[in-house]
Amino acid sequence: MLLCAVTSLITAILPARAQDRIDVVASFSILGDFVRNIGGERVAVTTLVGPNGDAHVYTPTPRDAKKIADAKLVVVNGFGFEGWLPRLVKSSGGKATVVTATQGIAPRKLGSHEDPHAWQSVANAKVYVANIRDALAKADPAGADIYKANAETYLVKLTALDNDVKAAVATIPAAHRKVISTHDAFGYFAAAYGIEFIAPQGVSTDSEPSAKDIAVIITQLKLSKIPAVFLENIADPRLMRRIAAETGAKIGGTLFSDSLTAENGDAPTYIDMVRHNIKALTSALTS
Repeated sequence: MLLCAVTSLITAILPARAQDRIDVVASFSILGDFVRNIGGERVAVTTLVGPNGDAHVYTPTPRDAKKIADAKLVVVNGFGFEGWLPRLVKSSGGKATVVTATQGIAPRKLGSHEDPHAWQSVANAKVYVANIRDALAKADPAGADIYKANAETYLVKLTALDNDVKAAVATIPAAHRKVISTHDAFGYFAAAYGIEFIAPQGVSTDSEPSAKDIAVIITQLKLSKIPAVFLENIADPRLMRRIAAETGAKIGGTLFSDSLTAENGDAPTYIDMVRHNIKALTSALTS
């Protein structure tokens, strides 16, 4: 009898807890991971651009508009990363608060464009976390202490991650700290940790590099004796395989730039992603 009563009580409580969760939409998988770490059980997170997806060229669906219409918060990267999102938010007719996770970060400039890939610096990731923490606390004051505690725990992990990346880069000979990647997604990583990235594509994947761009990369790779080229999980690997074949450079593996993987992949979380990337870079550039 007692067991039945307890079971009934749990059954009654669980739906209420699910209903009480804050509905949060994150524009892409990395932001979704940040929100889950900070929000914990108090948030229900939906990600528009999922694992291995490319937010640069994403085409929203009517289901995405419905997700935003039902949300209390929409977390976006900013810096022009989600060019398709403002129209989607407007068309949804919802009243969600839009939170720009990069607020307070000085953007890296490439001509007239802002580089949106600020999360590639772990120090910047900490700013993302603080902005999301504050937005959740404002939307759900009753959970403010929980969001603060979760954020503090996660920030400790990010500090350890940042230190580990710096230590790993220190093991790479200075002359070897130069690689080719598919698109210019690692500028913030380069500035923070001292590895130079050269890419045939710009900060967005929405346009193909010209034959001239590719020729310049190949020439630079040969002259500078760059030891490795890297594929990316969101990009067609054929271009990089061609560059490697024409120059004799080895393919150092796959880097994760704009997206996490599914749970069974190599980078299901942001911390996993950074650890995978630095392991791949260290292995290719020290051997």
